[in-house]
Amino acid sequence: MQPVLEIYTPDGFDLWPVAEIEPFDFLPLSGELSPAEVGTAVMRIAGCNDIDPDGDRPPRPPDALGSFLHGLLTFDSLFAAGGLRVTDSSTGVTFVPGCCDGLEDWREWHRFVDEGSLLGFGHEPVSPLAERFGDTVRLTVNNEQTDSPVIELSATELRHLLAGAERDLTDFLALAADWASRHLPGHCGPVTAALARVLDLPVPTEPLEP
Repeated sequence: MQPVLEIYTPDGFDLWPVAEIEPFDFLPLSGELSPAEVGTAVMRIAGCNDIDPDGDRPPRPPDALGSFLHGLLTFDSLFAAGGLRVTDSSTGVTFVPGCCDGLEDWREWHRFVDEGSLLGFGHEPVSPLAERFGDTVRLTVNNEQTDSPVIELSATELRHLLAGAERDLTDFLALAADWASRHLPGHCGPVTAALARVLDLPVPTEPLEP
């Protein structure tokens, strides 16, 4: 199980260095990313929220960097395209986030494994679905297909995988905090706090050692 972001890089993005990743591919988040990959992840999360705020929110700053970060730093509810990807190494079957999935909702997997209710991640033409039958969890890659590949595992195994995914997210957040201190020194604190809100994790107390 890996926490992943669905990547899309705007043409001509030059606010900070980013990695070359195929459009609409998934970038796994962990503490092992290169600085350019961290920059790509921060760019994508900020880009998901780069829309004009409504209501009583302050207007966009005139500078390009402040304008791009404005939604990330001002919205109460943040979105990050992606989620948790599960791969069965014995069969090669991969369960990927659906079109309605967001990484900010990753803790819903905990509620699912504890309560056993259905957990859907999208709609036609591709509808990933998680179901629990007693102690067995079934992950259907596409519920729109009667012969869809599935991954089956125990609830105990899923809890173990979720713990690993949380470690990956925690390590990524520490790495991103250190990255922001180097690449966004004027926005480091607010950007790190916003990323922590997206990932539903505590703000790191100390930057990662170089």
